[in-house]
Amino acid sequence: MKNFKENNDKNYDFVLKQKVVEALIFSSSDPVPYNELLKRIIDKNILNKILSNLEKKYLSSGINLYVINDTYAFRTSLDVSEFLNIEKIVPKPLSRAATETLAIIAYHQPITRSEIENIRGVSLSRGTLDVLLELQWIQPGYRKSTPGNPLTWKTTNLFLDYFNLKNIRDLPGIEDLKNSGLLDKNKVIFNDQSEDEI
Repeated sequence: MKNFKENNDKNYDFVLKQKVVEALIFSSSDPVPYNELLKRIIDKNILNKILSNLEKKYLSSGINLYVINDTYAFRTSLDVSEFLNIEKIVPKPLSRAATETLAIIAYHQPITRSEIENIRGVSLSRGTLDVLLELQWIQPGYRKSTPGNPLTWKTTNLFLDYFNLKNIRDLPGIEDLKNSGLLDKNKVIFNDQSEDEI
């Protein structure tokens, strides 16, 4: 009888911990870092089991547990998201310079300002980075150990979350962009790319 009671206590303890993790993720407007959850549930094995259980629990639900670069968030399931469109005032779209800069940072991160300018072929206005910083889509990275110790830039988890990416490796490659019609299949994109490779 004692073993049965102890087992029940363990199950109750696990269920309670799962509810705590679920509530923490659900109540947060931003994705919750794994390390933040680890402060509440100090046993990694238990936390991993809880996260796995929650992922399975919400798999066929209207909301799903998303893993975004080692952070966790509940998001509307892609199956039902089209039925939940809400009309609202859309902020002014990004300028061409900001869009190009964001794409360069996303695909070449961590990257310095001068490297961005070199790829774009024009100097970068301060306002361009400010817009992306204000949206919280980019953040400062480390300083390169080259003359002047230039600051690098990289994307944030909010960027991944906004574009529904789980990891930066989920960005579409050149072939994906060509197949979707966003790039001209017959156009040479890079100088070192020969006609045979296209």
